[in-house]
Amino acid sequence: MLQIKKKSGGISGTAVDVILFPLDTLKTRLQSAKGFAKSGGFRSIYAGVASAASGSAPSAATFFCCYELTKNLAKPRVSSSMYPVVHMFAATVGEVMSLFVRNPFEVVKQRAQAYAHLTSLQALTYTLAEEGVRGLYRGYCNTLVREIPFALTQYPLWEVLKSVWSWQQGHTVWAWQSSLCGAVSGGVSAAVTTPLDVAKTRVMLAPKGSLYTQASVIQVLLIIKSQEGMYGLVLFSGVTVRTAWIALGGAVFFGVYEKAKNVLQDKLENQ
Repeated sequence: MLQIKKKSGGISGTAVDVILFPLDTLKTRLQSAKGFAKSGGFRSIYAGVASAASGSAPSAATFFCCYELTKNLAKPRVSSSMYPVVHMFAATVGEVMSLFVRNPFEVVKQRAQAYAHLTSLQALTYTLAEEGVRGLYRGYCNTLVREIPFALTQYPLWEVLKSVWSWQQGHTVWAWQSSLCGAVSGGVSAAVTTPLDVAKTRVMLAPKGSLYTQASVIQVLLIIKSQEGMYGLVLFSGVTVRTAWIALGGAVFFGVYEKAKNVLQDKLENQ
């Protein structure tokens, strides 16, 4: 069963990242310190897609493997009233492990998106030449600071929405219902964590030796405030695109995940 969920997570992660990649590119360019137009504007909106596609399956599979394993181990040991806490803890474990896999792909992807003249391979070569393997993990802690609050909001909310819907109709949700629950939970989570996403983007795109490279999330936010003013607007750069992208992504991700899980499970049972 865990292997089925791992494969389902890989399939759904790849589907989201490839289908909705242009929105991710626009969001990254809106958040770039260079500004939207200088980062490429609407040109080459598939720049970096190779990196995103390469990292999607292993990182999503890692997340769901850790998430489901942690959830399955913890639930029998606690009362049902503690299930939301279990979901939060499982999501945190999943994010910590999957980000270790995803971060190098994310660095390469965002650099290719913000520097449209670079391909994914050129962005990778440039990063390794300038900073070595360590450069591929630029922004890991900052990304984790964004991902954990995101996961603590998205996955428990998704589970609650599914549970309520299942209870109301008397049976487990269908794939399309899980998809709608994923869209709502993803959109809400995306909107509230946008400032953390802006900080993460600035760190990953910053040249070696700049102020951003050694700064914590709080310090990055303070640098943005001191250099750019308009604090609220800057920190929510790309919020509309990010919310739409992740809401749509949540719909595709959880819908495909649920459907793939059901298909793979039926296939296993019929063997």
